[in-house]
Amino acid sequence: MLESLRNWLEDPDVLKVVFAVIGAIVILVAVRFIQHAINRYIHDSGTRYQARKLTTFLGYFAVVLLISLIFRVRLSGLAIFLGVLGAAIAFSLQEVIASIAGWLAISLGGVYNVGDRVQVGEIKGDVIDVSLLRTTLMEIGEWVQADLYTGRIVRVSNSIVFNSPVYNFSGDFPYVWDEIRIPVMYGSDVRRARAIVEAIAEEVVGEMTEPALTAWARMVIKYRIENATIRPMVTLVANDNWVEFTLRYIVDYKKRRSTQDRLFTRLLEEIDRTAGTVKMASMTVQVVGMPEMTVRLRGNGEQA
Repeated sequence: MLESLRNWLEDPDVLKVVFAVIGAIVILVAVRFIQHAINRYIHDSGTRYQARKLTTFLGYFAVVLLISLIFRVRLSGLAIFLGVLGAAIAFSLQEVIASIAGWLAISLGGVYNVGDRVQVGEIKGDVIDVSLLRTTLMEIGEWVQADLYTGRIVRVSNSIVFNSPVYNFSGDFPYVWDEIRIPVMYGSDVRRARAIVEAIAEEVVGEMTEPALTAWARMVIKYRIENATIRPMVTLVANDNWVEFTLRYIVDYKKRRSTQDRLFTRLLEEIDRTAGTVKMASMTVQVVGMPEMTVRLRGNGEQA
C-alpha cells in the first residue's frame, strides 16, 4: 500500500494536478482576502464595486494562467480534441455564447455601465451588476408612479442587447427633457401668467442649464446631432376649455418627480398671490338625472 502510494505521488502528472489545485486555492484565498480589504478601506460604492470585479477577474485569470503553465506540454496534444469539443459546445450552448457576446458588446461598446438607468426591451431600471451572462437591474416604474424603485430585482440575459432596443437615460447625456402643463382660465392675465411660469422655471431648473449645455456640447462633438434648446421654454395654446401653458425643461434623469413637485408647488403659491388675476382652470362635469316624462293615452289606446 505504501509502495503504491509512493509510486502514485511520484507520478509527474499527479504532482502537476496537486500543484495546480494548491496554487488555485492559494490564489482564490488571496482574492477573498483582497476583497475583504477592499470592503474595509474603500468607502465609495462605485469604486468598491469596480475594485471587487477587477480583483475577481484577475483571480480567475491567474488560475487559468497557472493551469496553462503547469500543463503546457499536454495542451498541444489536446488542440484537435478541444476544437471538435468546442464546435459541439457552440451548437448546444448558443444562448450562452450569445450572452457572452452581449457581455463583450456591453463592456467594450459602452452600451451601458453599472449605475446607468436603462430600459432594455420593456424592462426599465438601474443597472446594479453586469456579469458574464446576465445584467441585473433594480426595477423602476410598473405599478409605482414616476421613476421610483419597485423593489424587484430583474435579471436579463446579455443577449437581449442584440434583439431589443436599449434606452440609456444616463450614458453620454445624463439629462432628459420633461414637460408640465398649466391650464389657466379664460379671462386671466395671460401675460402675467407667462411671466410667472418663466420665472419659476428659471428659479427651480435654471441651475441645471449650464452643466446640461456643457454635456450637450460634448454630444454635438461626438455625434452628428444638431444643437437643441436646453434652456426652459414656455409655449401657449388656446383650446375649447382653457388657455394651456406648456413648460419644457431639462432635468437630471433621477430628479424628474421631485422637480415636478417643486415646480407645481411654486406655481400654486405664486398664482395665489395674484389675487384672482390669474386662475387655474379645471373641468367640472355634473351628471343630472333624466327629466320627467308624461305619457298620455287616447281613448283607442294610442299615445298622445
